[in-house]
Amino acid sequence: MKKAVPVVVRNHGQGLEILAFRHPLAGTQLVKGTIEQDEQYEHAAIRELFEESGLVAKLKPKFMGNLSLQFNQQDWYFYLCDISHVLPETWVYHCQDDGGLAFEFFWYPLNQKPNADWHETFQEALAFIRKYFDLEK
Repeated sequence: MKKAVPVVVRNHGQGLEILAFRHPLAGTQLVKGTIEQDEQYEHAAIRELFEESGLVAKLKPKFMGNLSLQFNQQDWYFYLCDISHVLPETWVYHCQDDGGLAFEFFWYPLNQKPNADWHETFQEALAFIRKYFDLEK
């Protein structure tokens, strides 16, 4: 199964931070979702970002690479998305899919190792993103 992962980052004081959220049933996550049949991957990234966060990304996000997850045999395709306005420190978005759950968005320091609240797949994804930005120690 192929998943699009829209990545939103900001440079904030101590370094790069990535947009993350707390899922009320499944812990801390990054935005991601299934790439529909015949859908362009970059369009899937923009669509998923909007569906899960309400954010509208600029067209033509930058492809960061893909990761084949050992845990669940999924292929994740990462796209660096640009948002044209300044985002708040935290906010809650009521996602229309997933039954209307409230997702709590926040900024997570990329140089910080994830704790146990992050599922194994997202820990692997964070390591991939840290490597992309040359933050692996």
